[in-house]
Amino acid sequence: MAGKEREMTEFVSERVFAAPPAMVWRTWTEPALLARWYKPDPMCQTTVVRHELRPGGIMLYQMRFGEKPPHCERWEFKAIEPPRRLQWKQMMADVDGNVIGNPMMPDWPRVMLTTIDLQPQASGTLQRLTWQPYEATEAEIACFRNASAHLDKGWVGGFKNLGELLKELVGG
Repeated sequence: MAGKEREMTEFVSERVFAAPPAMVWRTWTEPALLARWYKPDPMCQTTVVRHELRPGGIMLYQMRFGEKPPHCERWEFKAIEPPRRLQWKQMMADVDGNVIGNPMMPDWPRVMLTTIDLQPQASGTLQRLTWQPYEATEAEIACFRNASAHLDKGWVGGFKNLGELLKELVGG
């Protein structure tokens, strides 16, 4: 895939956290810690329903925004390389974990490939998140490209929460 075309089908977010890679890793892989930060805003409550941290394992979680029906997602782990790399297929799901399409955006990719790379830095850990359509149709890729300018909105809130949790964990 050509460089420009690849950029349009890949969302990348990098952030440095003032914590060692092993601690950042824990916040992605321990259900109790993940539930504390993995949400777009403080009004949301995240519950990890199932968590099998192994290649081929599944994680199911629900995000609740007040009295609205929960937003559910399913992760299928592909690569687990502590404490530097985690990769999974990410899909919207119903409350039972069955994969569903996005009701708000019918052409949104049914499966996204999510990769977290953690690299030690003098000031802590560089976290690189890569998000891209996985085995997507042309319509799904087009939808992803059209939404690419707004993809960071949910991640920004979550990473703000993650930074605050890491400060608490390192005692700062």
